[in-house]
Amino acid sequence: MRILFSQSYFRIFDPKEMQRQMPYPPLGTLIAATLMREHGHDVHCVDGMLAASLDIFDRKIEEFRPDLVVMYDDEFNYLTKMCLSNMRYAAFYMIRKAKSLKVPVIVYSSDATDHAHAYLQEKCDAIIVGEAENTLIELVSAFSNHRFETEKHSIKGLKFSDDGQLHTTPKREWIDDLDSLSDPDFTMIDIEAYRKLWLKHHGYFSINISTTRGCPYHCNWCAKPIYGQIYHSQSPAKTVHQLVKLKNNYLADHVWITDDIFGLKPGWLESFETECKKQNIVIPYKCLTRADLLLKADTINHLKNSGCRTIWIGAESGSQKILDAMEKGTKVEQIYEATDKAKKAGMEVAFFIQFGYTGEMWSDIQLTRKMIRECLPSEIGISVSYPLPGTKFYERVRDQLKQKSNWTDSDDLDPMFSGTYEQIFYKILHRFVHAEYRMLLNYKQRQWTQLPRAIYHCLRFWFLKFVYFLI
Repeated sequence: MRILFSQSYFRIFDPKEMQRQMPYPPLGTLIAATLMREHGHDVHCVDGMLAASLDIFDRKIEEFRPDLVVMYDDEFNYLTKMCLSNMRYAAFYMIRKAKSLKVPVIVYSSDATDHAHAYLQEKCDAIIVGEAENTLIELVSAFSNHRFETEKHSIKGLKFSDDGQLHTTPKREWIDDLDSLSDPDFTMIDIEAYRKLWLKHHGYFSINISTTRGCPYHCNWCAKPIYGQIYHSQSPAKTVHQLVKLKNNYLADHVWITDDIFGLKPGWLESFETECKKQNIVIPYKCLTRADLLLKADTINHLKNSGCRTIWIGAESGSQKILDAMEKGTKVEQIYEATDKAKKAGMEVAFFIQFGYTGEMWSDIQLTRKMIRECLPSEIGISVSYPLPGTKFYERVRDQLKQKSNWTDSDDLDPMFSGTYEQIFYKILHRFVHAEYRMLLNYKQRQWTQLPRAIYHCLRFWFLKFVYFLI
């Protein structure tokens, strides 16, 4: 069967990411496409991450003439999980194009899971819900044998339209053995184009892998439409095998491990460090974890000795009141302590910060700024609380929601509910906190040429803040 894979995230529709120039291949899409190729299908991929426009899909579908289109989002990339309206537009465009050529369409994405009616109204044939690989195997087999209509009710993990009504089949069982899954074949896309972009803009080439699926924690703003509360991990041996391949086959200089929580399973990091030494592989990587986990046993040393360069922490807020409201399960003092210990071990620590959570006041924002100034991480990423369906946070602010239900792009920063401040305030705050942070970091690192720009943005914030409150 001729299958054309694509994904809804087109970086060209996300100005902030275009400016950053740090593209990563659609990992989940490639894992699924590789799996289908191993099952004997003729597979081609449309890579939205590097596409200049949606025209690439038009050209590919007309040249390849597939029997089936699979729009399979990379659920290992947080940008995909943001369910941006620009990307929904891209998804609908591709569905309409495929259906105009009478090609059936399967969709797998967080957005389609949450908004199945909208996708089915666009005439996609089926939406995969939950972990997708085994469902995809059965679904493609049904299409290949022209038995989709007769078999769709017996395939687990699907949503589809049945006589005009939404029908959901029983839940698909999770894949317990992640080692059984294929490694993604990066040659299915133009991986050299990624390498050239990274080298041009950053001087090194970074590529991505995933070692786990799911997160067992209960942060009430975190949307988990695909994996929920499960936590499954592949073995340290397979992970090191993948690192060796990335370094030898694709000349990777650096790796982003995309896991929501890296190395949570007891003993995993220690075994990973041992396996890295056994295979004599040292490749710098960045990962995401929690402050409280960094304080357990020798976690920081295991990370450092296995090649970790940068630890991203979901710090979120410097206000304990806000962390408790989020049900984060961490303490502000743990963020301080973990940052200090990681820095003393010679590692970089980066913070994810979230403003605008319900109940956050200016005093809470001040505490977060204080935490950033005093910890001075190597990098910060700032966002605004984003109520997505299926979360406790969404239910908490549901009655306060405005008409808008999704961000347009990743720099939208619209709270979308009636909170303490409006979107313009958070836009200004976002830029000010970055400028304040950069000013302190530049001063500490004696980067004098960068200081005037940072000082300018700080002064601009205070002027705009004055005007905002005056109005």
